[in-house]
Amino acid sequence: MVSPMLPDFKSTHFELFGLPERFELDGAQLDAAYRHLQVQVHPDKFAHLPESEQRVSMQWSTRVNEAYQALKTPLNRAIYLLTLHGINALAPENTQLSMTFLMQQIEWREGIQSAQNAGDLPALQTIERELNQAEKMTVARLAEEMDGGKQWSVAAQTVRQLKFINKIHEEIDDSYAALDM
Repeated sequence: MVSPMLPDFKSTHFELFGLPERFELDGAQLDAAYRHLQVQVHPDKFAHLPESEQRVSMQWSTRVNEAYQALKTPLNRAIYLLTLHGINALAPENTQLSMTFLMQQIEWREGIQSAQNAGDLPALQTIERELNQAEKMTVARLAEEMDGGKQWSVAAQTVRQLKFINKIHEEIDDSYAALDM
C-alpha cells in the first residue's frame, strides 16, 4: 500500500508538501519535498504489487506532479492560492486591468513587433529587461497583497497582469526564434 505517511488525498498542495499556505515560499524546500514524495509514490516502486496498489500509486504520483506544477511558478501558485480563497482570477468575467497597464502592454507589444521586423536584437533585449523588471515588481506586489494584506480581490487583478506579462515573455521568445531564422 502507498505510504501512510502521506497526507490525505484531499489535502491542499501546501499541506501535501508540508509548506505554509503562502505566496512566498522556499523553492528549494518545495523541490526537496517534491522529490521526497515522488520517491515514496513513484509507480515503478509498486510494479511488483497488485494492480489496485499500482493504480493508487499512479494516482498519488499524478497528484504530486499536479501539486508541484501548481506551486512551482509564481503565477500558478497565485492562481491556486486565490482558488483556495474562492476566487477564479482568470474567469472570463474577471478582465479588469488598469488603463496604465494596458497602455504599457500595447507599448511592449508594438516594441517587440518593431524590433522583430527590423531584426533589432538589442531593442528586443531592452524590452525583455523592462519586462523582467515589471515581472519582479508584480511578483513582489503579489507577495504583499497575498501574504501581507490578504487582499485577495486586489491580488486577482495583479495575477491578471502577471498572466499578461508571461504572455508577452512568450512573444519575446517567439521573436528571438524568428530572428534566429
